[in-house]
Amino acid sequence: MSLKAILFDFNGVIINDERIHLQLIDEILIQENLQPQKVQERQASLGRSDRACFQELLANRGRVVSDDSLTQLLNSKAQAYVLEVEKLEKLPIYPGLEDLIYQARSRNLHLGIVSGAVRQEIELVLNRAKLAEYFTVIVAGDDITTSKPKPDGYLLAVERLNQKYPELNLLPQECLAIEDTPAGIAAAKRAQMQVVGVANTYPFHMLQRCCNWTVDYLSDLELERVQKIFSGGEFQAIVSEC
Repeated sequence: MSLKAILFDFNGVIINDERIHLQLIDEILIQENLQPQKVQERQASLGRSDRACFQELLANRGRVVSDDSLTQLLNSKAQAYVLEVEKLEKLPIYPGLEDLIYQARSRNLHLGIVSGAVRQEIELVLNRAKLAEYFTVIVAGDDITTSKPKPDGYLLAVERLNQKYPELNLLPQECLAIEDTPAGIAAAKRAQMQVVGVANTYPFHMLQRCCNWTVDYLSDLELERVQKIFSGGEFQAIVSEC
């Protein structure tokens, strides 16, 4: 078994934009004459898709909306996100990302993104950061109806990589996922992937319990060592949930 692909989460792994998302969600709730998020709701939203978050937040407030109305809220949030990001002089891309991308490309590894964020937000950031060319597959929140911790997004990424590169014959076990939240880690594990937890959002010790590798920063990830472990099949069995 060899390492063939690295699949990145987006928010919390590529860009540090949690503050923007939480602010925009609160603004939309207030516009709908609803209470903003409680502390526990903010915590529960991390790693999940915008659609799943809004569905739960609205349900908690006794609001029932149609799929079309929910889509309109998501579009409003995405448009507001674009405006907020355009105000930033410099994008808060996590340090070490570009070097990790360089290392992966030098080892002929395919790169993809699996995120609950909508495609408009992802592509905006990647294009502005001049990173779009490196990610050959993007599975966004508007590509699937489920949310992490379900594995559907990761499995779809494998399917799309195989469609694009038929000779790859990619299996989920040949992918490395990079995640920052318990929901994302659980999704990758359920897809039978090895997982790196990066402590951007949750403490190192919390992620260490449920990841194959845990790092404080992307720059700490020893990709050469990880690749050797894949080749040797010497995986650490991780079965616990975060």
